[in-house]
Amino acid sequence: MSESTIDLSEYRIHENDTGSADYQVALLTQRIRHLTKHLESHRKDFSSRRGLLRLVARRRKLLDFLQKDSAERYEKVIKGLGLRR
Repeated sequence: MSESTIDLSEYRIHENDTGSADYQVALLTQRIRHLTKHLESHRKDFSSRRGLLRLVARRRKLLDFLQKDSAERYEKVIKGLGLRR
C-alpha cells in the first residue's frame, strides 16, 4: 500500500469532474488509506472502523459498476491505485 497521496486529477474525465466513478473510487481510496493508518494506532476506535467498512463497501460497488460500464477505465483505475482484485 502506497504511503503517498493520490493525485486525484489523474482520474478526472474533464476539468471540473467530481462525480465520475473513476474520481470517486480514487477519493474513497485516499480516505480508506487515511483511516487505515489511523486505526493502526487507535485499535479500539470502533466508530472509525465501522466508517472504514462502509467506505470499502461503497468503493466495491463503484468498482463493480465501473467494471460493467467500461472495462478499460476499470483496469486503469485498478492499476493506477494499486488495488488488487
